[in-house]
Amino acid sequence: MDQPPALEPQSATPPLASMSLAARLANVIAAPGDVFDEVKSARASMANWLVPATLFIAIGWIGAVLVFSQPALQHQMNDVAEKNIEKQIQKQHLTKEQAEQARQKGVQFAGIFSKVGAVAAPVFAGILTPIWWGLILWLVGAKIFKGNFLFLKGVEVAGLANMVGVLGAVLKILLVLVTGNLFATPSLALLAKDFDPQNPVHGLLAVVNVMTFWYLWVAAIGLGRLGSVSFVKAAAWVFGIWASYTGLMVAMGFALQAVFAK
Repeated sequence: MDQPPALEPQSATPPLASMSLAARLANVIAAPGDVFDEVKSARASMANWLVPATLFIAIGWIGAVLVFSQPALQHQMNDVAEKNIEKQIQKQHLTKEQAEQARQKGVQFAGIFSKVGAVAAPVFAGILTPIWWGLILWLVGAKIFKGNFLFLKGVEVAGLANMVGVLGAVLKILLVLVTGNLFATPSLALLAKDFDPQNPVHGLLAVVNVMTFWYLWVAAIGLGRLGSVSFVKAAAWVFGIWASYTGLMVAMGFALQAVFAK
């Protein structure tokens, strides 16, 4: 009796990515679905989120150098710091001598904090954004949608989607330099005549940012591919989660303003 031909054993190792890293970084802007299909089936790659994070950090640092090299922007930065210091001095009811000392120390520390923040903020944003959104995509896609993928896949998708953030950082730098407004972003905040970062209404306008919605859209496509669900279902979760915690932050801003205004 003839024996059936032996089947060749299949390797459980995921295939190597056929698309180069440079192609993935570019195509995630134009054709994110194709990129995420490959990410889902290919081997895990740390470069998929580390390279966009590195680009984001580098552009953030370049933007900081450009901002600090512009006297007009430095003057605007100092004005914001001095206004905040004056508010604190008025609340403490200090004597003239004490107020002057507090003013000098406040301006000094504000200058230090602004430079430290300019260096640290891009690092935290570039690294924490893909990890935070990777966790969200993994929890929703793997646990709720029952998709079979690892946490690192969620981070890869969120990291690649952060190429939108890289473009957003470049756009913000250009807007700041062109308008001479330190707080210029591609958002409704451009409609505010004198933007005040401590004003919750202005903060709400800044939330309506074109680049933010673009990032969420790309992340939703990635979640749909990882979780094998429709884009509409994935987008409902991504935009819903973002709207929930953003609304909470805005509400906290209004609450804090009401408390400190008393």
